[in-house]
Amino acid sequence: MKQLDRELWSDAVRGLVPYRPGEQPSPGERVIKLNTNENPYPPSPACLSALREGINADLRLYPDPEGRRLKETIAAAYGLGAENIFLGNGSDEVLAHAFLALLKQGRPILFPDITYSFYPVYCALYGIAYETIPLDGAFQVIVADYDRPNGGIVLANPNAPTGIAIGLAQIRSLLEQSPRSVVLVDEAYVDFGAESAVPLVAEYPNLLVVQTYSKSRALAGLRISMACGAPSLVTALNTVKNSFNSYPLDRLALIGAEAAFRDKEYFHNTCRRIMESREWLAGKLPDLGFEVLPSRANFLFVRHPSRRGGELQHRLRQRGILVRHFPAPRIEDFLRISIGTPEECRTLVETLGEILAH
Repeated sequence: MKQLDRELWSDAVRGLVPYRPGEQPSPGERVIKLNTNENPYPPSPACLSALREGINADLRLYPDPEGRRLKETIAAAYGLGAENIFLGNGSDEVLAHAFLALLKQGRPILFPDITYSFYPVYCALYGIAYETIPLDGAFQVIVADYDRPNGGIVLANPNAPTGIAIGLAQIRSLLEQSPRSVVLVDEAYVDFGAESAVPLVAEYPNLLVVQTYSKSRALAGLRISMACGAPSLVTALNTVKNSFNSYPLDRLALIGAEAAFRDKEYFHNTCRRIMESREWLAGKLPDLGFEVLPSRANFLFVRHPSRRGGELQHRLRQRGILVRHFPAPRIEDFLRISIGTPEECRTLVETLGEILAH
């Protein structure tokens, strides 16, 4: 029967190796969840209030397929027009549309050898050729290495899973090295201390910046993301979206996202608290012997010289703490640790100390 089932698959699916998200605990299981880079704090009270008000009879109606109010709110904050903004159901969807709409070119696209592992999955899904550009020995992006013919450049900034960021001067260099290629900057973690490339959108027609509300605005459960770019790039994204799903954001997602975006005080306060916890944790882990990469994200990428990454992940899991491990070349002994509350960070340090003592 299984053989018959696979015979019914299309050829495009047979060779795909899909992205694997981080472990989600079973309902009711009590763990400290530091493996999926979620915000440890709840969404903005203004957002929650707007969501409660939005649960009414209007849910029988389709949402605005363009999300015009949310687009206008975002655009006004960045000094752009609504025509510069694209909305999607989480950044993974926006990235997927961008790969198909903008990056399926005659030449290979470029991205780092260590980066978000969904990028090669999109390439396999859409038949896009790509080349990986090695990070240096300190896991830094070397911009000059991208100065070669390409069909586009994709860069997570801060990078995932390392957390290391580059500055706007380096983004400018990428844009100017490849003026006839799209440079996609994936800013899922930018609000935790990195420089956003959104101010460059009006200057560079080949720049697309993707951001998510899952991390810094604590709305991973609503699945909201946006992209900023020249109107021509947004038009291409809308062409793909409207050939796939005209209503990617439901009514509650649009309402909640707008309220969360407007509550700037809460946003800045929670980001500050997360960055303070990150710096505290980054200062404590070296006392246990860990190497800690410099992070501008809501996570740390760390390794211990005498313990394997997979072993440490397993030992922590046994004690009810989830962290992420990537069994990939160059990073197989690293752990990616999301920043939790101060109490969760202290528990992590105490638990690691107990594990390393035996």
